[in-house]
Amino acid sequence: MHKVIKGIAVAAAATLALTACSSGGATTPSASNTAPKIKVGMAYDVGGRGDQSFNDSAALGLDKAAQEFGVDTKEAAATNGEAESAREERLNQLIDAGYNNIVAVGFAYASAVGKVAKANPDVKFAIVDDASEASTGDNIMNITFAENEGSFLVGAAAALKTKTNHIGFVGGVGVDLIKKFQVGYEAGAKAVNPDIKIDVKYLTQPPDFSGFGDVAKGKAAAEGMYQSGADVVYHAAGGSGGGVFTAAKAAGKWAIGVDSDQAKTAAADVRDVILTSMLKRVDVGVYSFIKSIKDGTFKAGNTVFDLKADGVGYATTGGHIDDITAKLDAYKADIISGKIVVPVK
Repeated sequence: MHKVIKGIAVAAAATLALTACSSGGATTPSASNTAPKIKVGMAYDVGGRGDQSFNDSAALGLDKAAQEFGVDTKEAAATNGEAESAREERLNQLIDAGYNNIVAVGFAYASAVGKVAKANPDVKFAIVDDASEASTGDNIMNITFAENEGSFLVGAAAALKTKTNHIGFVGGVGVDLIKKFQVGYEAGAKAVNPDIKIDVKYLTQPPDFSGFGDVAKGKAAAEGMYQSGADVVYHAAGGSGGGVFTAAKAAGKWAIGVDSDQAKTAAADVRDVILTSMLKRVDVGVYSFIKSIKDGTFKAGNTVFDLKADGVGYATTGGHIDDITAKLDAYKADIISGKIVVPVK
């Protein structure tokens, strides 16, 4: 049904990376004891489960589905600098293990999903963060988000909270997707103060995607911004964001998290410097895909999770922005109504 790549080193690496997460999960009364269990394989991006950000948000949706529907799951994670063939082999390994519903976490899987899905028409796929021609097909659900809308809100929060009128943005990799975060953040900040200064730094450029998992680079980038006068720095850098938080703690400044509510997931000693987080509800997208499999309502094509669909938003953990939530919610209402159109690029 599909061609197995013959690179021994690649196959061995993919096999080692493939780990069983659940052998059926927790079965609830709503899950049938007689129907075959739904089997879902999840292929993470670099950093995998435990990155406290993007991948963990996807894992949350997988865990919820496993608990509610008695889903059998298996997980595998990408590694820095791996070849495209390794991503294809990872998907094929999951299929060979009997997991006929596959979630690929991250746009870097676009080409691999397109090829493997075409070779396996009976397998259903979901890919997070990509709806390009490379990853479209009759058996592929594309899960995308209005990251620019959520980033607008945390940009407004940064501008409302800064005391120096100087803020920053650290992006993991200089790709169009991450630039959506930057553009939205800048728009939100400038809606509050058109004259605000915004520093921008990308940790790596494609094809080097290590910027999503390099804590040292994240720390160095944020340190430079704090030293130059910024007092709030927003990161969209995956696992590298841990370095941004460390830098904020050392400088006595604010940081803004991304994807997950990082004031709950980051290292305990830095949580108090996380002003807010831009919530990108990858968990909602993943859960929706698995629920559609359970309900028999799977539909190929792009589904966009925006502010209106509660696909993006902002976190209030810690109470640091309680005094400005009314203003942020007013911006949110204006975006949903169409009064404010947030730029994408």
